[in-house]
Amino acid sequence: MPKVDVYDLKGKKVSDIELADSVFGIEPNENIVHSVLVNYLANQRQGTQSTKTRAEVSGGGKKPWRQKGTGRARQGSTRSPQWIKGGIALGPKPRSYRYTVNKKERRLAIKSILSSKVLEKELTVVDKLELKEIKTQTMAKALTDLKLSGKTLIVLPENNKNVYMSSRNIEGVKTIVLNNINVFDLLKYTNLILSVETVKKLEEVYA
Repeated sequence: MPKVDVYDLKGKKVSDIELADSVFGIEPNENIVHSVLVNYLANQRQGTQSTKTRAEVSGGGKKPWRQKGTGRARQGSTRSPQWIKGGIALGPKPRSYRYTVNKKERRLAIKSILSSKVLEKELTVVDKLELKEIKTQTMAKALTDLKLSGKTLIVLPENNKNVYMSSRNIEGVKTIVLNNINVFDLLKYTNLILSVETVKKLEEVYA
């Protein structure tokens, strides 16, 4: 079982914790992670793009000129695709890009990234993620004391207004609740901060 140090928000080691092999100690599966990431990004697409066909643009009811005798190509409408202000041929229409992947694949992708965070020493476990007041300076100092720089993802076991409000103005830092954990955020942010409570809940859900 992988063992990591547990720190307080002042950056001082207070204990250590053994992580479950089934969640934090598996061999990362890059193919599954990629598959689930593509699915996540596809599901974020709105698919609201739309163009008008020749049947939907205004005008064009009258034949531009007679069929024969003018020497010009025959035309039935000024709203055909080849005309200025004409309709669009084979243009995009509103559609849904959403599709689902197997639940086991989603869970495996999450566990693969968590395990890679442990292997690459990008996981920081703290005893508690609590602040007495909303203060950005306090959270910024905590990150400095924990020797974390760069993009950092903080995963809370439940909603915590003080922590969320104190960290939202710090560049490169994002706070999410455990229920909203996803492959995209785990990959986007280099450093991952979990509390002991969050670790236990992750092991309950994904073990």
